[in-house]
Parts: sequence; C-alpha cells; structure tokens
Amino acid sequence: MNELVEAGVVLVALAGSTALGLVVQSFLAEHHRSRETTELVRLVVAMLVTFTALVLGLLITSVKASFDRIDNQLRVFAAELIQFDQSLRQYGSDTDPIRGQLRSFAAAAIASTWTEEPKPSGDYPRIKLPGLSGFESPALGGMLAGVERELRQLEPADLRHRRIAAECIRQFERLTQQHWRIIEDSGGAVPARFIILLVFWLAIVFASFGLNAPRNVLAYTTMALAAVSIASAIYLILDLATPYGGMIATSSQAMRDALAHLSQ
Repeated sequence: MNELVEAGVVLVALAGSTALGLVVQSFLAEHHRSRETTELVRLVVAMLVTFTALVLGLLITSVKASFDRIDNQLRVFAAELIQFDQSLRQYGSDTDPIRGQLRSFAAAAIASTWTEEPKPSGDYPRIKLPGLSGFESPALGGMLAGVERELRQLEPADLRHRRIAAECIRQFERLTQQHWRIIEDSGGAVPARFIILLVFWLAIVFASFGLNAPRNVLAYTTMALAAVSIASAIYLILDLATPYGGMIATSSQAMRDALAHLSQ
C-alpha cells in the first residue's frame, strides 16, 4: 500500500509540474517565445529526458535482478531444508526433536515473511517484525541456532550414524549460509533520497512540457498519460524492491512445499 501511495504522490507532482508550466506559459513575454529560446529549451529537455530515461531503465533492471535473485535463493533454501530433513530421517528417531524445531522454523518463516498470505497451521512462534522481513528476524536466527545446538549434541552409536551426522552438519552449514544470503539480498531497498532526486528531474521535464505544449485536449491527454506511465514505473521499482509484499511478490510456494515435506 505504501508503494501505491508513493506512486500517487509522484503522479500528483508530475501533474502539478505540468500545470505550473502551462500557467507560466501564459505570462511569458514575447521574446521568451522566440524560436531560438524554444529550441534551446527543447535541447536541454531532450538531454534531461535521455538521462532520466537511462537512470529509470537501469533502476528497473537492477531491482528486477535483485527480485529474481531472492526468488531463486528462496527456492534453493527450501530444497536444502528438504535435503537436511531427509538426512535427519535417515539418522533415526533421535533426531525427531530437531525435525520438530525445523518444522517450527519453516512455519514461522512463512508466516512472518509473507504476511499478506494465509498463515500455516500448527503450533509455532508468531513473530512480529516491524520494518523487517521474516528471514531477518533474530527469533528465526535463534531457532536455527537451537537446531544446530541439538544437532551437535547427537552421539552416533556406530560408523553409519557418524557419517550421517557429519553429512547433516555439512547440510546445516549450507542451509545457514543460504539463510544469510537471503538476509543480505533482502536489504537492498531503493534509497528514498534517490527516488526524490529522480522525481525532481522528472518534474523539471514535465514543467518544460507545460511551457511548450499547445492548449488543446490532445496535448493535455498525452501529458496525462505520460505522467501516469512514469508514476507506474516508479511504483514498479518500489514494489520490486519489497520482494515479500505488494502486488509483485516472491512466491512462498517453495517454502510451503518444504513445510509439507517436513510435516510428513
């Protein structure tokens, strides 16, 4: 919802800049309307438009790449959860408490990360995280630490169990590394000051449109559509920068499939 409000503010800013340009146009002296002045203004605006379009394109590419990377890492993390659980099963009933902690971790991660989706059923910690994604929660990190503590306290009775225990530890270390990768990539929000600066450049461009626009319905409609298009691009950037919520969010299906496997 915040992204939609911010995009609405951008739309109002661009529409206001265009209206300001139209108002100023009627007060311009005749020598400000000369062909030389008009061509100079158009040249400067063309340069600014090119620069702004380049920045917008790079920004969209960057946030989309980050979004895709997080989505892929979540799938890898879910797969590693399943592999780790399979190794725990092979060890035997001694690992049942560890598997129970792992199920609670997966359910809590889903509930606290994808807050706009239905929460998993069952008994697990309900984590509230103002301003954080679920994977960044210290509580979830503590749950993984508890899994590691129980895992390292296992006492294998024979060579087979020692090998399985060693493999479980290796898999858990990979799982922890993947968990930290997700946390690191989830913190890549677009700086607010950068968006403000970008909107300032766009406001200058739209004000210049108003200065040079003919006063007819087609010109007004074209500028309005341009403002809506730019505002929607800003919304897309802000929405992709928050991968766990909004209109475009990473899928929780991989984690839910992993939880279903852990619950068997």
